[in-house]
Amino acid sequence: MDFREVEAHLREVHDPELGLNVVDLGLIYRMEEPEEGKLVIEMTMTTPGCPAHDSLAEAVEWAAARAFGVADIEVRVVWNPPWTPERMSPEARRVLGWT
Repeated sequence: MDFREVEAHLREVHDPELGLNVVDLGLIYRMEEPEEGKLVIEMTMTTPGCPAHDSLAEAVEWAAARAFGVADIEVRVVWNPPWTPERMSPEARRVLGWT
């Protein structure tokens, strides 16, 4: 499994409130392949009460499934460590005017 390909597909998933992709926002914490064809993605949200919680997790699962070699996906939404703006890419900070 090529994690770069998975990440490229995840960049197509955008937070509906901020309009930036989940990778540049720093919402994807970890990806691992515990066994061939199985992908586990740990991600978070910008806030625990995020109204897009379910739809973002489903969109991440759908996008990752498009990568070659991915047969089974588990998306885990985690809250530790809490998300902070420091997790964003420099490009995301620039777009939001936080530089």
